[in-house]
Amino acid sequence: MDDLSQIRADLGSRFALHISAIHSEIDQANIHVLWQDLAARYSETQRAYHTLSHLQQLFGQFEKIKHHLYEPNIIALGLYYHDVIYEPQRSDNELKSAEYAVNALHHYLDATQCQHIYALIMMTTSHQRAKLASHKKNSDAAFLLDMDLSVLAAPWHEYQQYAQAIRQEYQHVAPAEYQAGRVALLKGLLKRPRLYLSDYYYKRLEMPARDNLKREIISLAS
Repeated sequence: MDDLSQIRADLGSRFALHISAIHSEIDQANIHVLWQDLAARYSETQRAYHTLSHLQQLFGQFEKIKHHLYEPNIIALGLYYHDVIYEPQRSDNELKSAEYAVNALHHYLDATQCQHIYALIMMTTSHQRAKLASHKKNSDAAFLLDMDLSVLAAPWHEYQQYAQAIRQEYQHVAPAEYQAGRVALLKGLLKRPRLYLSDYYYKRLEMPARDNLKREIISLAS
């Protein structure tokens, strides 16, 4: 089994565990259909970063912090579906992903759970935490958003691979236009009081992430 096949198999097994933990009566055939659909979406040709490998990286983070989560199975499903729709030329991928998640999961989750996942995915539009109904949900949302931004604090060679993959996804954008837009995005992130909303990630990743953002800005200008 090659690396990608192993990633796909591991993620599929994990998906089955999380959705079964929420809906114990779901049968294996339905789980298989849901997962195969997800895997196909994350394997689309227009993706270079938002792939199954991205999900694998997120679940590497998930394993480190799951004991801090109040609803780990809901957060896991939020991770699975947060980029299920990804078209680089569209500006509504988060909305479409949130809608897709609810449509896929409403047979197995109750309305409150579906709405929570919808809200979590919509927060990834700005990576700012919206106010949710409880401290527990707000805490979990912070961890999901921080996991999604954890790549920003990767070792520089890994960060470069991430940045190159994002550029590949936006290959339809002219170099000068991409450079200007990317620099504006990075500077916008640096202006935030903090990149990471949870204390766990803030203490561990804030400074390395800021260093990487500054380093990429310099590299784009050279």
